[in-house]
Amino acid sequence: MDKTYLFISDIHLGLQSKEIEDKKERLLVKFLQFAKNNCDELFIVGDLFDYWFEYKRVYQKGFFRTLTALQDLTENGIKVHYFIGNHDFFHKDFFEKEIGVILYSEAKQFILNGKKFFIGHGDGLVKNDLGYNILKKILRNRFIQFLYGLLHPDLGVGLARFTSKSSRDYTTKKDYGEEDGLFDAAKKKIDEGNEYVIFGHLHKKYFEKYKNGNYINLGSWIDSPCYGEFINNFEIKELK
Repeated sequence: MDKTYLFISDIHLGLQSKEIEDKKERLLVKFLQFAKNNCDELFIVGDLFDYWFEYKRVYQKGFFRTLTALQDLTENGIKVHYFIGNHDFFHKDFFEKEIGVILYSEAKQFILNGKKFFIGHGDGLVKNDLGYNILKKILRNRFIQFLYGLLHPDLGVGLARFTSKSSRDYTTKKDYGEEDGLFDAAKKKIDEGNEYVIFGHLHKKYFEKYKNGNYINLGSWIDSPCYGEFINNFEIKELK
């Protein structure tokens, strides 16, 4: 029997005002409760949080309902895959050890119901994004992260929030084009034999056919919350 797979991306918890964030998190928790009863595996394709900085013995305040809802999923046998994005990349072991979520720092290929999927957040895969790729190497350097971790959590999380806004502004204003943007990266993966390529990152929904494959971008929850579902065919469904 075929399994049911659900996909979400770019929720950016912590981005907006408290009122908006409370509404968004309640919608996310409602979706996670739906996922518990309606899927076998959930893929979070990056930027669940607008910023995430996890110290060795401290993780940032907030999002308690989301964390417990995710743990409820894993405790009920739902496999949760979490691709780290360009905003929520500084994870240690809290999600894996305490919640049971599987973390990925890079895109990865999967076989889902007999179909080849290539899944990742999408950051670092755009060939005309040299500036970001340099910044990514710096920010994900273990020594740089160690030095950053010496900051007091209030200062460290505050700085993470500021840099996250700068990164989001850059991504939003960047004109990636079609041929040398993520669609171009997706075409290469389809040429390698993948039937579905799923990214986030750009905050724009796409469902493009290319040869024998499909490029899907899941968009963002900032403007239009949605999720992807795959059983035999892939669908993008809106959330209200």
